[in-house]
Amino acid sequence: MQPQRYPPIADYALIGDCHTAALISRDGSLDWYCPRRFDAPAVFCRLLDADKGGYWMLAPTTPYGVRRRYHGPTSVLETTFSTSGGTARVLEFMPIYDRKPGWGGHDVGSWRRVIRIVEGLAGTVEFQTRFKPTFDYARARGELTRIAGAGVIAAGPSLYLTLACQSADFVPDQGDDLRASFTVREGERLSLSLTAADDLTAAHAALRPPDAYAELAATLDYWERWAARCTYRGPYRELVLRSALTLKLLTYEPTGAIVAAPTTSLPEEIGGVRNWDYRYTWLRDSSLMLYALLSVGYEHEAVDFFLWLRSACMPPRDGDPQIMYTIDGGRELPEYTLDHLEGYRGSRPVRVGNAAATQKQHDIYGEVLTTAYLYYRPESGAHSTNSRLAGQHRPGAETWQLLTTLVEQAARHWSEPGAGIWEMRATPQHFLYSKLLCWAALDRGIRLATEFGLPAPLDRWRATREAIRNAILEQGWNRQRGAFTQAFGSDALDASALVIPRIGFLPASDPRVRATVAAIQRELTEDGLVRRYRTPDGLPGSEGTFLLCSFWLVDALAFEGRVDEARALFERLTRYGNDLGLFSEEVDARDGTLLGNFPQGFTHLALIDSAVNLAAAVQGRPETKTHTEGERVGPARQAAAG
Repeated sequence: MQPQRYPPIADYALIGDCHTAALISRDGSLDWYCPRRFDAPAVFCRLLDADKGGYWMLAPTTPYGVRRRYHGPTSVLETTFSTSGGTARVLEFMPIYDRKPGWGGHDVGSWRRVIRIVEGLAGTVEFQTRFKPTFDYARARGELTRIAGAGVIAAGPSLYLTLACQSADFVPDQGDDLRASFTVREGERLSLSLTAADDLTAAHAALRPPDAYAELAATLDYWERWAARCTYRGPYRELVLRSALTLKLLTYEPTGAIVAAPTTSLPEEIGGVRNWDYRYTWLRDSSLMLYALLSVGYEHEAVDFFLWLRSACMPPRDGDPQIMYTIDGGRELPEYTLDHLEGYRGSRPVRVGNAAATQKQHDIYGEVLTTAYLYYRPESGAHSTNSRLAGQHRPGAETWQLLTTLVEQAARHWSEPGAGIWEMRATPQHFLYSKLLCWAALDRGIRLATEFGLPAPLDRWRATREAIRNAILEQGWNRQRGAFTQAFGSDALDASALVIPRIGFLPASDPRVRATVAAIQRELTEDGLVRRYRTPDGLPGSEGTFLLCSFWLVDALAFEGRVDEARALFERLTRYGNDLGLFSEEVDARDGTLLGNFPQGFTHLALIDSAVNLAAAVQGRPETKTHTEGERVGPARQAAAG
């Protein structure tokens, strides 16, 4: 195997410590890393510029074959390199361990460190490591200091990187690279560690190598115990658990926020301009991710997120909540371009920040309320196995104040146009999905208030819920097209209409729902892969098929009782993941190439939901009901538990 200038997106693996993450290619190159936190300026960004971007490579010096996997249900990556002279394994991870008293709030332990352990398995393998940090997205030049027999210290703006390596001395190579070589024989072990430090004293201290195997053991223990909390025992459990682990890796533990993806500007079309920064917290995406995690037994993450949500959205904050925030609750996400970077495979521009933060997207209220209802409803069993949460069966006063505020905002804004779930940068419209989720916000708010005896203007909320419902049935259903369409008065189809039975607005058996599913299959689907829409959206170029929508189609088929079709589609979709079970946002239907930011939380949450819904459908437990009979509020926990 020889290194490629731009490896396919599917070639990358994810490691992380719930503060930040790194992407490592099959050829052993760490090509994306933002120290300390997901949205920090990258110090390795070869992912977005093969020439200017920095990296840290570790691989054999002679031609090799590669096999890789995660070590069980953890985020520790195992890569086995086979050469003509021997075989060696590299274990790569970011140390993480449990919260400890006095650390406060939500944070887990992390050393801000990447560790790579090399183990000789057979024969002899010569390795080479190359180190090229490029601070601030390759805009700032770092000063490299080599310390014989210890490693390298790189000094950049307000940050030091220490690469500890006692097995070989680094020498200058081409450009700004440093290079070192070493040999491992059968039974030999050695480690390298990269540590982010705030000052020179800490940077020098990091030259003393950590006990790599002690940190490996602690990290494996953390992830194995986290994985053991998964309550899902149905089909495809390994895929579900890997997706849950991926969602956990997208969590910023100090605040409880969840990022949509750990990368920026991986393109939705090679060479195109649809390149966005996803290292922020969308209320919609985070709520849907938590919904998926809750459905398979993870409640701690919900507690953390609601605390973050309260801090970000509650007074004294002025005005309505934004659709997204920084991971520490900041409201300013100015979007700008890094014009000195060529972008992945020439896909410009490379963006930092996200201008969609200023958009109005009225679906966010329904997503938060639906997840809150799943968490709090008494029959969910959400607290039955978690002693720390015992007794927390109802929203507290502050949380109910926040949820009430969100219901009121849905009631106030549902009749207004917006940018919609797809964040269209064109004229605002009365998008169907936004109306549906505003209906869901009122519906879940009413249910929480009535089931828990909480104060709420129920008569007004019920009247508003009915008004939204009538508007959707009268203006969202297009009689000429015979389908629910993208927006009121529109003839265009949109895959987001597939959620109608998922949120309980209408049952899957309703002829209008069946007709809409059939129309989407006919006009938006390519070999089971679903496009979001085919209408102009204010941006040039095109995009791939959307995996979230494709899994929504699995759900729609399962709800309708077409279980064999749903299962076949689910299995086809899962084959688009890479060898580690990681998925991007989109797929090029022509050749199966992964597109968009990676790994993408949207896709992984949808995989979990579809697996759980399939398990329920196979057991004959339909999960869709109309709002007058009770709505679908979550996957069948009993079915999921087997």
